[in-house]
Amino acid sequence: MERSRNGSARRDADTRRVLRRPFVAILLAVALVACGETEDPAPRTAATPTGAPSEPAVATITAAERPRRRGRRITLTDSPFGRILADGRGQAVYLFDREQTGRSECYGACAKAWPPVLTRRRPVAGDGVRARRLGTARRRGGARQVTYRGQPLYYYVDDAPGRVLCHDVFEFGGLWLVIAPNGKPVA
Repeated sequence: MERSRNGSARRDADTRRVLRRPFVAILLAVALVACGETEDPAPRTAATPTGAPSEPAVATITAAERPRRRGRRITLTDSPFGRILADGRGQAVYLFDREQTGRSECYGACAKAWPPVLTRRRPVAGDGVRARRLGTARRRGGARQVTYRGQPLYYYVDDAPGRVLCHDVFEFGGLWLVIAPNGKPVA
């Protein structure tokens, strides 16, 4: 009896090992798929009818064919104050008349109420906006803030696309004004 137990115990262990292999392979495949997701995923391999992976399809993309990443878009939108500067969604942008040097003076509580218009790349001019007037200024901490005619741009925290709530408001030591297409504050 002892032999049959050891023999069957070995067979049971071998069976468990054989059954575990596909399970481990499936878990590994799921982990690789889940962890391998990126912004620009690599081509996936297709399975053949036998379940074995085929050769990956290789697509060659030249630099000219790659989509260009762009910075924050600044465009014009209609408002009760006439045509004004806005972001690509149509949300109004403001300037702070206290800033005369082109450097932001709005940090802390000010930046919470008036978030800066930030970009990672060169801002893009929409219809009616002059590209040469767009630029960026470095904020403390290194973030790039969009400027128009050298003036740093801001949002108002409670605005939404198509809604201008705080034009010509005095707060944090200066006036907050929406901007006309020529880059001057709306009077």
